[in-house]
Amino acid sequence: MTQQIISLLRIVLTQNYFTFQQTSYQPNQGIAMGSPISSLIAEIFLQQYEDKNIKHLIDTKNIAYYARYVDDILIIFDTTKISLHTITRYINNIHSNIKLNTTYEQHNSVDFLDLTITHQHKKLEIDIYRKPTATDTTINFLSNHPTEQKTAAYRYHRTGMHSLPLDPNKRNGRQYKQ
Repeated sequence: MTQQIISLLRIVLTQNYFTFQQTSYQPNQGIAMGSPISSLIAEIFLQQYEDKNIKHLIDTKNIAYYARYVDDILIIFDTTKISLHTITRYINNIHSNIKLNTTYEQHNSVDFLDLTITHQHKKLEIDIYRKPTATDTTINFLSNHPTEQKTAAYRYHRTGMHSLPLDPNKRNGRQYKQ
């Protein structure tokens, strides 16, 4: 049974074709983007990768905190025990196709996912982070898209407003006066 599942997975995962400007291509590595099973396979791979290669850094207290969401990773570490250069070199040498692109803490804050986490006055403050390329544009309600797509952005922003512990006077890193 296990061999049958592996054979089926191999067939599904090697059917990796895409078309760009009327030309079809088959990449020689990786899994098919857009396939319903691709994200599951990638997550299984990354969990095994972390268990085998990262967990011992956490167990030895070289890394104080490690969190990953899809491909965004937040690592908090004590610079007296390990350096960023050592962590980056170690992770980049584990697998030839996985490279850690570091973003440094600036002004006591770090951007992780859609949040800006700031350490001030011995407490953490969380705010919404918008990438410089972000626009506040959503699908026009009069467009020909399904209603579910048109209302998705509204639901996303409404859920964020109710679930994130944000300072009501501060949005997107700007201080507002009342």
